[in-house]
Amino acid sequence: MTSAPARVTVLSGGIGGARFLVGLLAHLRQVNPDGQGGTLTAVTVIGNTGDDIWVHGVRVCPDLDTVMYTLGDGISRERGWGREGETFSAKDELAAYGVEPTWFGLGDKDLATHLIRTQSLQSGFTLTEVTAALCDRWQPGVTLLPMSNERAETHVVVETEDEGRRAIHFQEWWIRYRASLPAQGFVMVGIDEAKPAPGVLEAIHDTDLVILPPSNPVVSIGAILQVPGIAEAIRTTKAPVVGLSPIVGDAPVRGMADACLTALNIETTATAVALHYGARSNGGLIDAWLVDTQDALSVAVIEESGIRTRAIPLMMTDVDATAAMAAQAIDFATS
Repeated sequence: MTSAPARVTVLSGGIGGARFLVGLLAHLRQVNPDGQGGTLTAVTVIGNTGDDIWVHGVRVCPDLDTVMYTLGDGISRERGWGREGETFSAKDELAAYGVEPTWFGLGDKDLATHLIRTQSLQSGFTLTEVTAALCDRWQPGVTLLPMSNERAETHVVVETEDEGRRAIHFQEWWIRYRASLPAQGFVMVGIDEAKPAPGVLEAIHDTDLVILPPSNPVVSIGAILQVPGIAEAIRTTKAPVVGLSPIVGDAPVRGMADACLTALNIETTATAVALHYGARSNGGLIDAWLVDTQDALSVAVIEESGIRTRAIPLMMTDVDATAAMAAQAIDFATS
């Protein structure tokens, strides 16, 4: 059985990252239990806030909340986002008044989280402090940090015949249009003034392993890496850095990552994503890369770039399968 590092840092988007974390914690509870149903391994999660949006007067942090709800056993299992047993009465009433955006689904239970967050932010607390307070209820078993306390929102450059070239919020492109408007590029509003949230750089420098889970490499992991200082911290950490491909058999496992990759002229393949991250030995970000067994033929090509590569089953069909992925990631990166 694989031994467990004392400290692990994970960069995470929403659904894919959260589901991987469930498996990671399950594995760590097996190999390094604390005797109380938890784990002695300290896991820090740096969450993407590029998807954040102000809507109906409240601050929504979709990826932070998805990680928090998933690890706190409050997530909707059917949707993979929002709360289990959710209702949408407030959303329906707002739509009845004709208040936009009607395409953004604020649930009634979820709204309580956003109200608390907004009130706390307006009272002078930082997003880091607010996230920690919200996690006091959910007890996710990890230290959840936003990538930054400052605004750094992802917008998508699109072009239509009616309105020409313009930028819209990522959430509008993703939810309202289902990524059907071809993206010309991505712009992070506020990124130049953003700084890593307290504890983020320390979590990367002072860890035994950094993991890039199968989250969107452009607008989830990619957004985190755009915060000044974070990519450089990963390049210079003494810990090994391992990534797991979000692309299996030339298609995203979930979501519309292919639309994001196409906008950057990156092929939707496990090889192309690995080369996008690049080998740390050549100024890139990763030391090791896991691809699915369907993509085993890509191993030799990726290794030529300086990235150690292994093919394993990467479909997160259940907790056991995901825990096995996490075990392989730890073993491969630290062996």
